Amino acid sequence: MPLARSLSMTSLNGLLQCEDEDLPVEDLLLFEISWEVTNKVGGIYTVIQTKAKTTADEWGENYFLIGPYFEQNVKTQVEFSEPPNPAVKKAMDTMKSQGCQVFFGRWLIEGSPYVLLFDIGSAAWNLDKWKGEFWEVSNIGIPFHDREANDAVIFGSLTAWFLKELSCQFDDKPNIIAHFHEWQAGVGLILSRSQKLPVATIFTTHATLLGRYLCAASIDFYNNLDQFDIDKEAGERQIYHRYCMERASVHCAHVFTTVSQITATEAEHMLKKSPDVVTPNGLNIKKFSAMHEFQNLHSMYKARIQEFIRGHFYGHLDFDLDNTLFFFIAGRYEFSNKGADMFLEALSRLNFLLRVHKTDVTVVVFFIMPAKTNNFNVETLKGQAVRKQLWDTAQSVKEKFGRKLYNALLKGEIPDLTKILDRDDISIMKRAIFSTQRHSLPPVTTHNMIDDSNDPILSTIRRIGLFNNRTDRVKVILHPEFLSSTSPLLPLDYEEFVRGCHLGVFPSYYEPWGYTPAECTVMGIPSVTTNLSGFGCFMQEHIADPEAYGIYIVDRRFRSPDESCNQLTQFLYGFCQQNRRQRIIQRNRTERLSDLLDWKYLGRYYMHARHLALSRTFPDKFEMEPNAPPKTEGFRFPRPSSVPPSPSASQHSSPHHSEAEDEDEDERYDEDEEAERDRQNIKSPFSLGALPQGKKKQHGEYRN
Repeated sequence: MPLARSLSMTSLNGLLQCEDEDLPVEDLLLFEISWEVTNKVGGIYTVIQTKAKTTADEWGENYFLIGPYFEQNVKTQVEFSEPPNPAVKKAMDTMKSQGCQVFFGRWLIEGSPYVLLFDIGSAAWNLDKWKGEFWEVSNIGIPFHDREANDAVIFGSLTAWFLKELSCQFDDKPNIIAHFHEWQAGVGLILSRSQKLPVATIFTTHATLLGRYLCAASIDFYNNLDQFDIDKEAGERQIYHRYCMERASVHCAHVFTTVSQITATEAEHMLKKSPDVVTPNGLNIKKFSAMHEFQNLHSMYKARIQEFIRGHFYGHLDFDLDNTLFFFIAGRYEFSNKGADMFLEALSRLNFLLRVHKTDVTVVVFFIMPAKTNNFNVETLKGQAVRKQLWDTAQSVKEKFGRKLYNALLKGEIPDLTKILDRDDISIMKRAIFSTQRHSLPPVTTHNMIDDSNDPILSTIRRIGLFNNRTDRVKVILHPEFLSSTSPLLPLDYEEFVRGCHLGVFPSYYEPWGYTPAECTVMGIPSVTTNLSGFGCFMQEHIADPEAYGIYIVDRRFRSPDESCNQLTQFLYGFCQQNRRQRIIQRNRTERLSDLLDWKYLGRYYMHARHLALSRTFPDKFEMEPNAPPKTEGFRFPRPSSVPPSPSASQHSSPHHSEAEDEDEDERYDEDEEAERDRQNIKSPFSLGALPQGKKKQHGEYRN
């Protein structure tokens, strides 16, 4: 069997010591169990998919993912094969012989990890029996009408069954680590512990169930964490059984982890247990060989967005596209949790400021949040058709003009410009101009909404009056559908769209991590986040001056909503005051932060959680050294010497300041020197043998 590189004794360097010389550590197997393996539901899919390569590099052939089998997903994502591990194959064959369908293959993502998929439907006939067994070990009853919870019982029972069949082949040797993600996978953990299987277990909650429900109800959640009657709140929302499944999983696991410090605080009150390790979410970072390639991509995709704007605002295109900024918010349609309510209020205030100061900057804001629609808005489709017609007309006239000019120059003549366009050409151009006239305002939504009168975003737009009037300096477009390169309106994938924008705005109230601002960061696009998001807290911890690096952090925890909204408005207004040079400098700095979010660095926390689980599960076999928790003091970005990059940080009394000041700031900016200093603040990829030593404990993350 190939060597599992990370857990070989040479790489542990004394941090995790094995006391049994007969135990072949290369036989350790790592299983990650989640409902979102090959099955995209939310952000956990992104976590597992992006982390797979780093974990597969670390564990080699000994890394397996366990998830549910859905044919529509598997057809395009999984290449079936036979298990190379004889123990895994034998366990699968045993389950198959008793009527369960189990599939094995490679997930066709980066890293190509092995996946083990259970067909929930094929085992549904066991549901009543398994619900009874689950009741016996946990006293948690699952109502028959909750399809998702019933599926979780089947999935968890199959997982525990598989782990039992597998562990039986190892004669009680500590060969298995099982990492469970979220409550849907938690039943497997609870059953494994109740059966006393020799398996080291880890449970990760990416967001607490009750926390998400409470925040969605517009409750002052973080200021009342210690005031909630947890059982009562869960019961009133009819999720008490789910909450019990989640809480039991947390308390049964050998090691409990969350994805951020803000979620750790939440879990301490909602689940009554502090996490042992905080495991921040990362991404696979692909660096361009050319330093400024991402800037070129920004220009290219910005031009594509500008084409859409030309069509959408036909007849009202009285603003300069070269002086127009594109802001966006994207994610699940959770109006309050995602901060769309505060964002709209801040846009209303920003529109007022831009009009009062008579600025020539225009802001176009996109809301990319899927909602129920009938189809594309006819007026929006017409806009793109008008734009294309105008383009074809211009090309036709240009071709005739060019041919006449060419022939005149061949004869050695300077053509008479009054005659080079004939009457027909003038008529064609006039008809084209008349076709751009419209008697209505440009639509605020690209689709026909099914219930637009009760839609929270559209209702708020009506209240604040942002209807895309000519006098508005802030224009709003709601795109209630995920972006696609095949769309007839805005033919861009999400990543291409993000690269073409200037600023991502995510003023979330409830965001355990926040992949949307993280994705902006790795693409070199500045973003707005909050100190209630895991990403915002992580960046505050590691960057001395986040604004200088294009990370604007709104304080939604210790300020009133109105104060937070004013702060967000100031961030947006300050960004609008930047000149093009300043935005380029800021994008360069933002892109350099991507190293902080690379799984090569953040994978160390998952590594530590696994080692901790082994030492707790098998204390007679494995022992953790006291200095094992990874320290992060080593990578912290200082304040750049050329800060401030934008007028907002300069504290000018007037919204305008002199060009001389801009020139002074530009002269102080040495990109190569600054980039080298930032690179030195990021330690080399983590190895367990070379942990940086720190003087202080980080946030109490490792209270064991």
